[in-house]
Amino acid sequence: MIVDLFVPCFIDQLYPSTAWNTIKLLESAGCEVHYNPNQTCCGQPLFNGGDVKYSGKLAEKFVSDFPHDRPIVTPSASCAAYIKNHYSQLVGTKDAQRLKENIFELSDFLVNQLSKTDFGAVFPHKITYHDACSALREYGLKDEPRQLLKNVSDIELIEMPKRDECCGFGGTFMIKYAPISTAMTEQKVENALSTGAEYIVSSEASCLMNIQSYINEQNVAIKTMHIADILAVNL
Repeated sequence: MIVDLFVPCFIDQLYPSTAWNTIKLLESAGCEVHYNPNQTCCGQPLFNGGDVKYSGKLAEKFVSDFPHDRPIVTPSASCAAYIKNHYSQLVGTKDAQRLKENIFELSDFLVNQLSKTDFGAVFPHKITYHDACSALREYGLKDEPRQLLKNVSDIELIEMPKRDECCGFGGTFMIKYAPISTAMTEQKVENALSTGAEYIVSSEASCLMNIQSYINEQNVAIKTMHIADILAVNL
């Protein structure tokens, strides 16, 4: 199966190894991965900030960057959900429908499209999983990451209290309402620490960036990790 890879901004700029691990996972699952180096942001930050004009221009560019009628896989449910749910406001009906049908978050694609849940990963650590807001509520991602993690050898997944509550990122929310955002991140980290986990794992690099910045500032004994980086650890 030929698939296109979409690498979101946060991953491109801050976590490029996660993009490479996404390629490893897809190739291990039997996919031929195509990457268009001209791709840029999908426009989600601008759209969420109310800038419909320029988010529309980026949406139009996305359409031209991904012209094929085949799966587009991304290690970010928030970007995938934005494209699925909001491109109908920004581009033509035909293109919006094509992208809605073709865009997939990585773990959803692996589990539900490829029926591939075991990559031979070994990760001898305790982890807890963070359900990102847009992943859970806009994309509908919940069980798939957990199915993949359960097939990782020597891992211990411990669910945190209030696992589906926001980490405080929310895009520009963390900038506009910094004190509230920090309090929410603190609560998220405290809930994770209560499990005894060594790592907070998620499908969303933006959430992990926000959580890790709090961890670094407070010198807390826990780390963050994208699910793709765990699944590809032995590839």
